[in-house]
Amino acid sequence: MSNNQPIQYTKIGVLAIAHMLNDMYSNFLPQMFPFLVVLRADFTATRAAILVSAFSITSSMAQPVFGYYLDRQGKRWLVYVGTLWMAFMLSMTGIVQDYTLLAILAGLAGLGTAAFHPQASTMVNVLSGEHKAMILSVFFAFGCLGFALGPLLLVPLFQAYGLQATLVTVIPGILVAILLFFSVPSNNLLLGNASDFSAVLLSLKSASKELIAIIGVIAIRALAYMGMLTMFPLYFKSQNISNIGASHLVTIMLAAGAFGGVIGGFISDNFGRKRLIVGSLLLSTPLFFAFLNTQGSLSTVFLTLAGATLLSSNSVTVIAAQEAIPNNKAMAAGLTIGFAGGIGGLAVILLGCIADLWGLQTVIQVIFFLPLIAAMSGLFMRADPQHVP
Repeated sequence: MSNNQPIQYTKIGVLAIAHMLNDMYSNFLPQMFPFLVVLRADFTATRAAILVSAFSITSSMAQPVFGYYLDRQGKRWLVYVGTLWMAFMLSMTGIVQDYTLLAILAGLAGLGTAAFHPQASTMVNVLSGEHKAMILSVFFAFGCLGFALGPLLLVPLFQAYGLQATLVTVIPGILVAILLFFSVPSNNLLLGNASDFSAVLLSLKSASKELIAIIGVIAIRALAYMGMLTMFPLYFKSQNISNIGASHLVTIMLAAGAFGGVIGGFISDNFGRKRLIVGSLLLSTPLFFAFLNTQGSLSTVFLTLAGATLLSSNSVTVIAAQEAIPNNKAMAAGLTIGFAGGIGGLAVILLGCIADLWGLQTVIQVIFFLPLIAAMSGLFMRADPQHVP
């Protein structure tokens, strides 16, 4: 799409709403954990981490494959079929009794978000005219809001009606899939100047140093992020914080991350991708420790600031990867949102083992150090990437 064409706000708005729902489903499983601890004596932190990893691996590792495929031929149906597929699979998780079957459903559900994200982010890129960075940041902010809504909506639902209430969560997925069916752009708008596989490999090789640094940032940040989503419900329960109170704390952190992402997109456009990524992650670790070591309202303020800084680079790293391989934007989105996030999601199992061996307090401290390590990876990015409009 030419930069002179107008921004299609209505279609972008529908995609943003779909992203919000999609990421609410992505934060579905951790909201079940406090209830599974009560219902199943054998439900440990490691088992919780395995469920999150099963979802993360399929949702993430498949995204580069979808991205390469979509760069060559746009498939608009993937956004609404992927949304419906994930909604259906997750709606079944509350009624199964066997842990293995629960893990299989988690893995299958991940394929839905793997289909959605590369195509949806490419659609937003195509529909955004010459304001791609800012609009993609808003698109990601809606995803962060979806994560934030997960604990706020699901925990009261499960507390009131039990885990069988997961069955009704398929309804929003059906409604949004119908909305996407009538709203998303046609395939001919999605096709770019995609290269054949050998040219893609050459492009990846030429940008390998930059991509490795970006993927390192995202993988470690994703490990911190998924580690918090997995361990916070269990940690807050161990601190005798109610399920509702814990859900409010997680929601505050994630909502702050949504607004931080928008601000981060603006800052990166004006001061540089690398400065925003490294600077925000360096701030994140001390803010999280300040949250851990304070009480009351002051503790909540530190959690808010920590969530904003942790996720302020969320969309910026995707844009940086798309700038590194500009002819393969969907694949860049798949590598960053997907593959790198999948590496982090897989490593969550190690955090579960740490929690079972040395306690939840120890694993929380380990998680809070991870943004600092992610910032170290960001130092290897290009000093002055070509991002200024």
